[in-house]
Amino acid sequence: MNDNWIKTIDLCRYYRRGTYEVRAVDRVSFSIARGDFLAVVGSSGSGKSTILNLLAGLDSPTSGRIELEGNALDSFSRRELAAYRAHRVGMVFQSFNLLSHLTAVENVERALFFNNTPRRKRRDMALEMLEKLGLADRADHHPADLSGGEQQRVAIARALVKNPEVLFADEPTGNLDRDNTLQIAGLMSDLNRRGLTVVMVTHDLHMAESSAHKIIRMQYGRIIDRDDDGEGEA
Repeated sequence: MNDNWIKTIDLCRYYRRGTYEVRAVDRVSFSIARGDFLAVVGSSGSGKSTILNLLAGLDSPTSGRIELEGNALDSFSRRELAAYRAHRVGMVFQSFNLLSHLTAVENVERALFFNNTPRRKRRDMALEMLEKLGLADRADHHPADLSGGEQQRVAIARALVKNPEVLFADEPTGNLDRDNTLQIAGLMSDLNRRGLTVVMVTHDLHMAESSAHKIIRMQYGRIIDRDDDGEGEA
């Protein structure tokens, strides 16, 4: 197993607000091996979601590096980044990001529009994934007709249907009650046990400790504590 499959080296992301510089991510270094479940824990404004956006290729670092299999992610062309997101990365968000006018199965199908999946296969693949997540009887329902936990499972199905190599989850239980939080946390742990690499950002240290086997704690853009056997400044 490659312990440095994904690696950050002195990763920085700074923003300018007038004359003030916001150091959202400030010299952060860690590595992710295939099959890891890494939780990045911190309060709002700690930089954890910025890190996830950088890892997913949705944002670019101010300085430092993100390496994927030894290649700098910020050296990828737009087409290469699009292919990385379309084929290798699954994303789950706190707010679910489901399209309200589409049914559950249609929302899941959307993930297959951009990775060259033949049209005739999309519906079958989406239905199969919903069935795996216990949502076969909800496939024709719109998001407004689903509970919060069901909506998040649809969002996870959408992320998983393209068979990604890594799942990036941004506060996946932030809008859920405790019962649904435990259900979604258990689902992600099960996915990880089956071999999926998971990187989750959360404010919930208890959930991170019960789900992940590597934890990084952040505050004001910097790592303040870690249990990841990683390198670099903490």
